[in-house]
Amino acid sequence: MDAGLTTIPEADIEKHRAIAQSFITRVVVLEDAGGQSGTALAGTNRRFVSTVSTGSVRRTREVELAKTVQAIRPDDTLMGIGQHALLFRARRGIAIALAVGEVFGRGTDLEALQARNAQAPLQGEDAAHFKKLLAASAYVAAFSLASYLWQLIGADGEAPNDVAEPSFLFDTPQDAVKSLIAGLDTALKGAKDEADLSTRAKAFARVAIDGLLSRKGRFDGLGAFEDAHVRIDADDFTLDGFDVAPGKKSKPLVMTFRKPEEVVGNHIAKYQSLKLAKMLMAYDFDREKNPFVELGGFLFTFIGDGAPGTGKTTLIQMIAGLVNGYCQVAGYSFVYENFGVDQISSYQGKSGQNCRQFINNVLNPRAIGFGTIDDIDQVAAKRSDDRASAGQQEITGVLMDAFAGAGTVVRGNCAFGMFSNYPENVDDALRQRAGARWLVDGPQTRDDYIDIFVLLAGKNHEIPLGAHDLYAAQQIQRAVAEAYEDHARPQEDGLMKVYERFIKENGEPRTLEDVGTYLHMIKEAEPRFTGRAIKNVTDAIKMRAMDFELPDDWFATPEAFMHKGYDEKKAMIEELRGPFSMEMVMQEINRYADSEFRYSDKSDDVAVSKLLRDAKLRERAAKEMEALKAKGLWNA
Repeated sequence: MDAGLTTIPEADIEKHRAIAQSFITRVVVLEDAGGQSGTALAGTNRRFVSTVSTGSVRRTREVELAKTVQAIRPDDTLMGIGQHALLFRARRGIAIALAVGEVFGRGTDLEALQARNAQAPLQGEDAAHFKKLLAASAYVAAFSLASYLWQLIGADGEAPNDVAEPSFLFDTPQDAVKSLIAGLDTALKGAKDEADLSTRAKAFARVAIDGLLSRKGRFDGLGAFEDAHVRIDADDFTLDGFDVAPGKKSKPLVMTFRKPEEVVGNHIAKYQSLKLAKMLMAYDFDREKNPFVELGGFLFTFIGDGAPGTGKTTLIQMIAGLVNGYCQVAGYSFVYENFGVDQISSYQGKSGQNCRQFINNVLNPRAIGFGTIDDIDQVAAKRSDDRASAGQQEITGVLMDAFAGAGTVVRGNCAFGMFSNYPENVDDALRQRAGARWLVDGPQTRDDYIDIFVLLAGKNHEIPLGAHDLYAAQQIQRAVAEAYEDHARPQEDGLMKVYERFIKENGEPRTLEDVGTYLHMIKEAEPRFTGRAIKNVTDAIKMRAMDFELPDDWFATPEAFMHKGYDEKKAMIEELRGPFSMEMVMQEINRYADSEFRYSDKSDDVAVSKLLRDAKLRERAAKEMEALKAKGLWNA
């Protein structure tokens, strides 16, 4: 198949509408008997299960999806909006799935083999090849229908855990679609209301996709569809090969956006946020990669830590607002999602599924994405924490695999931010998967506090400002230069001791050998300063080599930069790039190592506080016990 974007004409879909209508009205399917009777035992909801093996027995079943949907409200002959929408989506999805199957056939030898088989039955290798491609076409049709239902059915609420896989049939595309309709019919039976109907339908689509992906290796000939991009504009439906696209139609992002000038303090974090927003917009949708990933300096994951009320939420709102504005100018889709504690489920495995879906939604290569995990210390657990729930442990595993796993591919279309008031409570391996560390410490100086008070107080007064240059301290270039200079020497006491010993033994660093020696000395003092920490430091250094502001006029119109080809974008960025210096190297090493020592010190302080509290409680309990004994009230 053509690896470019394939748009299916509406006429090619409409010709399948009649057969799609017949499928939702009544179809007959073959299913595994499974030893289960269709008759309920009297007085129970259970069914008789035969002790005789019937694994190879198949039986026919009539499926009337429209009647099943109608039965949700048996007292009303007119279906509700939710019922009608579900049936319409099912019918439309069937027609699109059959049309996609035809597109697959035209892109392979299947169409020619079908024509020859219609004249005379194929023999030998041709027959085997025909059967293989026909099964692959059936698989593609089934995946298209499941993906359509998953993307287009809107549902809120937690999915049920009793939805079963359909009995897949892959003889022909029509058989594959019928098997999914039969599975959908089974999943919908017993739905309590329209909301439950939609929730169960969406859950079935997810189960069907998972089942199909687990069977993908059984089919030859699917390679032609791997790089296909199919687009149905009327439905806002996109298929990117076998990637599972976001499970809902894009909606306008509703949140309070902040402008950069409304963020007081946090200079380095704000500066890197501004750079990140512009880096994301360099993504090339045709090549599905970003020049900043190739040239170095792209920020895929970061962690922001600071005390409550220092501006972490404001930073999130600023980044989302900037990227959303750029995407509106360029005409790109923007996906923002936050993963929070409300998505931790009591069902085993469900928390991991929720987290994986969050990751997949943001990673969608056909959109610009920004994902945040607020209060990461509450959402994901340390693997050594035996008090954490199974759901928290699942989330930790999914995030570790997604951020730096064996199958992680950084395209450069999205970024993930983790935020926490207590980063020392985050698992060490997960925290080290954050490529950048942002200390979100809020306003610090006298000027910062004047600026933030004036900003938040508003203009409903006549009080004079006084002898103060308003917002001068927030000028980003000057503030960032001063903030970086602060990291020429370490900030944390533990790292300062290492630095002073290094300077005493080796003098000021001048060579790469000196840098390696300093890193090794840090490793000896802080064992968590591993090879991944070195990678994060070098990524930060490369980002400093990109320490230039992409001109604002590049983002004023789509044609100036965002809609240019990949090679042209890369050349424009390379012209602005400069070499990094030893000064930058030491600043970034100290910035990253400071964070590790800070987390370690906080963790130690918490442990010491706990031990002191326990000791005080034991001492108090001993005194009270002696007092009770003296009164003759202690009978233990």
